[in-house]
This record gives sequence, C-alpha cells and structure tokens, in this order.
Amino acid sequence: MAKMTLEELRKLRDSKKNDLRKRDTEGKNIQVIVGMGTCGIAAGAKVTLDAFLKALDEKNLVDQVLVRQTGCMGLCHSEPTVEVLMPGMPTVIYGKVDAKTAKDIVEKHLIGRELLDNLILDRPAVDIINTK
Repeated sequence: MAKMTLEELRKLRDSKKNDLRKRDTEGKNIQVIVGMGTCGIAAGAKVTLDAFLKALDEKNLVDQVLVRQTGCMGLCHSEPTVEVLMPGMPTVIYGKVDAKTAKDIVEKHLIGRELLDNLILDRPAVDIINTK
C-alpha cells in the first residue's frame, strides 16, 4: 500500500466519521427500513438504499433518520420495499421503490409529512380504523 500524506489521512478519517455518523442510532426517532432479501436485491434494493442515503445527506437529515436493512418482508411482487416509521404518522410499507421514489419519500413523507398513498402496500389496521 502506498504511503498516504497527512492531508489524505485526514480526508479518509473525515469520510469514515461521516459513514459512522450515518449508522449511529442515538437521537434518531425516524426509521427507513429497506428490504434487502434476495428478491429485493435482485429488484434493485441496493440502488434504493443508496438513493435514500444520498437524499438524506443532501437534505441534512443524516442525524435525524436511521436507515436500516432487513431481510425479506414477504412482498416479493412489489420489491424493492421500504418501511417508514415516523412519530405522529402511521407506519407504512411502500412498494416498487426506485431511486426517484426514494427521493420523493424523503421530500414528501419525511419532510412534508404526507403519505404517498399510491405506493403504500401495508398500513396497520389500527391506523385504518382511526381514519374514519
């Protein structure tokens, strides 16, 4: 391995600190969970995950939103799937989430606090009962 300059080492350190900050769970009460089972990955879930991380970075939400991965959600027909848990809003699962949709979820759901109804696959029954 080639020797690194002090400046290159500092850049590497800062880059790794930023990566670790994205994984930190403390103080984050909003969660975005991307289904990364085999079917999800085959349908493009890695691109979806990367799009969420990029959009959250652009909107300076890295310290407020935890992005996690999970295995199969059992909704293979609608992969990539994403579950969003946010205080004061129903927990929902979105289907067919590509990079553009990930950006829309960040802007409309996480920032604008509005559901993307046409993409919702699952909403807990208690939330349906309370929306009479």
